[in-house]
Amino acid sequence: MKSNLKFDFTVNKENNTVNVNREFAANLELVWEAWTNPEILDQWWAPKPYRTETKSMDFREGGMWLYAMISPENVKHWCRNDYHKIVHQSMFSGLDAFCDEKGEVNKAMPRTLWTNNFNAQGETTIVSIVAKYDSLADLEKVIQMGFKEGFTMALENLDQYIAAQFKLRQRNKTSNKSRVSSYLNFDGKTEEAFLFYKHVFGTEFLGKGIERFGEIPEEPGNPPIAEGIKKMVLHVELPILGGHILMGTDAPKEMGFTLSKGNNMHLCLEPETRAEADRLFTELSAGGNVTMPMADMFFGAYFGEFSDKYGINWMINFQNPG
Repeated sequence: MKSNLKFDFTVNKENNTVNVNREFAANLELVWEAWTNPEILDQWWAPKPYRTETKSMDFREGGMWLYAMISPENVKHWCRNDYHKIVHQSMFSGLDAFCDEKGEVNKAMPRTLWTNNFNAQGETTIVSIVAKYDSLADLEKVIQMGFKEGFTMALENLDQYIAAQFKLRQRNKTSNKSRVSSYLNFDGKTEEAFLFYKHVFGTEFLGKGIERFGEIPEEPGNPPIAEGIKKMVLHVELPILGGHILMGTDAPKEMGFTLSKGNNMHLCLEPETRAEADRLFTELSAGGNVTMPMADMFFGAYFGEFSDKYGINWMINFQNPG
């Protein structure tokens, strides 16, 4: 992952705006999806130790995103974003406000008019953000509330989530031979579960064995890994029967994960060719819900993710061994 990603943050008190230019080490399709898909937004939008939980989202002009920022004590702070203009994979704008669970706006709090522009820069994407306020008093209030610190942490969540979820997979696949695996997410019990599976099947872990969050190299611009999760499992692979592979990871809230029944298991297909990856994705996702379109990832894979029309979760991952 690039350690010198662009990040410019300025406050303009003459026109009551915050202006941010932020580079992401991923292509335009992936970054756009991360900003517009509620399942992905829930995993990075809130600054730690808070987390985001979407109640509803209608991503269209005139639609609304209703979500809660949830504290470590499970106190919910509700917000809504009313979408004004959307140009696919180019820009969107919306008026954000604090509200209650029903979406009734808290008029005593400042509202933020977001305008987000997305620009492809080869293998990276720059998101140019303008947050505008009705008055200088509103601008100064959100700055005092920690806007810069909180928003910086949220953007770093997205960097770290992508890196943590996918960065190490390519280490364990040393050939282009196709394979099928099951990807499992746990609430801190990955090691316990995989030691149990290892005993049952009598097989050995692939690659470097159990890899942990604490092994993620520290890079400038990335937040440090919380002490409480350093020993949690980042990635592990275990062959079981007939060449089938179980992959697993812990999904700690501190890293922005929101684990629930239904998103804790994916079937992961790793075809031999890019064309076969496209075919599988297109045919299996027909009538389903695409959460991440097929795209070239900065970690070297051609990857996509979706739920099919029967509610089964799939990953398609074409990896050229390095």
